[in-house]
Amino acid sequence: MTGSTREATADLITLPGTPLADAVVNLIRPVETPSVFNHSIRSYLFARLVAGRLGLAAGHDYHDDLLFAACAMHDLGVASDGPHSQRFEVEGADRAAAFLIDRGVPAADADQVWQAIALHTSPGIAERRGTLCVLLREGLALDFGGPMGAGHLDALTDEQADAVHTAYPRLDMIRSLTDAIVAQAAKNPKNAPRYAIPGEFLRERQTFGRTRMEHACSSSRWGN
Repeated sequence: MTGSTREATADLITLPGTPLADAVVNLIRPVETPSVFNHSIRSYLFARLVAGRLGLAAGHDYHDDLLFAACAMHDLGVASDGPHSQRFEVEGADRAAAFLIDRGVPAADADQVWQAIALHTSPGIAERRGTLCVLLREGLALDFGGPMGAGHLDALTDEQADAVHTAYPRLDMIRSLTDAIVAQAAKNPKNAPRYAIPGEFLRERQTFGRTRMEHACSSSRWGN
C-alpha cells in the first residue's frame, strides 16, 4: 500500500474527533449492539462521501459535527436504556436533541438533528427538509446497499467499501437492526403505528418471520 493510498484510507474512516463527537460515541457505544453501532458510524462515513459527490463542503454547506451527531444517533431510539414509549425514530430524535442541547448546541442546530433522525425512514419527506436530512438519508441508503435507494451506490469503490467494513464490520447488520426495531415496537402499541416502518416490521415478522427489507437486502450490494 502506497503512502497516498494509506492516507486516503485514513481520511475515509477518520471520525471528527471533536469533544462533541467523542461524547456522542461515548453515549451510543454502551447502549447499542456492536452491529447497530457500526452501522451508525458507517452511515456517517458514507454520508460524507455522498456530500463530496454532491459538491457539498463541510463548514460551508453543512456542519460536520451535526452530520456526525445525526448519523451516529439515528438509531438511539432502539438503545437498550431507552424508555421505549414512542416509535423509535421519534424517541431517538428526542433523546439526540436533548443530548445536544445539554452540551450547549444551539436549539436550532439540535432541531436540524431532530428532523434528520425523526424523518430518516420517511422517503420523499426527508429529502425536502434540508441538507442534514438528505445526507443522513443517503448515508443510510448506501449502507443498506440498494433497497433504500441506489442513487449513490457507485459513490465508493470496492476498495473503499472494504476499508470501511474492515474498520466497522457489518456483523449481520440487517438482522440485528431489524431485531432491535421489532423488539422496541413490540413493547407498546404507540411504538408500532400502521404503515410506519416499526409497525410494518413488527407485523411482517409476526406474519412471515422475515421482513421485506431483510429479503431485499439479501441480494443488495453488501448482502447483510
